[in-house]
Amino acid sequence: MNYTENKCLISPHIDRIPRFSKPLKLGVLASGKGSNFKALVAASRNSYLDADISLLVVNNPECEAIRRAEELNISCTCLDHRNFSSRELYEIELLKILKPFALEGLVMAGWMRIVTSTLIEEYPNRIINIHPSLLPSFKGAHSINQAIRAGVKITGCTVHLVRADIDSGPILIQASIPILETDTKKSLLARIQVEEHKILPLGVAIAGKYWRELRVE
Repeated sequence: MNYTENKCLISPHIDRIPRFSKPLKLGVLASGKGSNFKALVAASRNSYLDADISLLVVNNPECEAIRRAEELNISCTCLDHRNFSSRELYEIELLKILKPFALEGLVMAGWMRIVTSTLIEEYPNRIINIHPSLLPSFKGAHSINQAIRAGVKITGCTVHLVRADIDSGPILIQASIPILETDTKKSLLARIQVEEHKILPLGVAIAGKYWRELRVE
């Protein structure tokens, strides 16, 4: 396949997004601008994704995602990780916030925190992350700079289930785009985010189908 600047490849190809008679009940975790959070809410409100996004939790009191939640009229709680001496203690408090919402799953949409078994074991196979690379390449932070420095010609983004190892876990869906000779970190990030907004709702729906198939009615 020949790529152009505006051409991407999404895999697996999905002709029809999975539908749910009862919307998926989701919470979102974010640390930054919240663009993926906004895209996910938009997908749910325009009936593309059958989901009820009832809660946003952020760990950064200055992040733009808080303003987006206010604009979208979605409950938002800020739990600053700097107030806790360990990741485990932080997640114990986070679970106190999450549990009353009876969530089916969590979406880490730009959540810049490594999660531990404390959170994962409460939501086994029910935590979704989106990462700006074609995993398993370029895990962890600074993945866009890693891709540019490595000289690869294609990168993209990945939606996957969360495991204890960083940016591991089963891959749900990926989108690939070319790295242009003129790309900077800023320009490449902008083009990757366009694809993130496309595949995150799809990845959530794929995971949701799995959750519903496992659930005993």
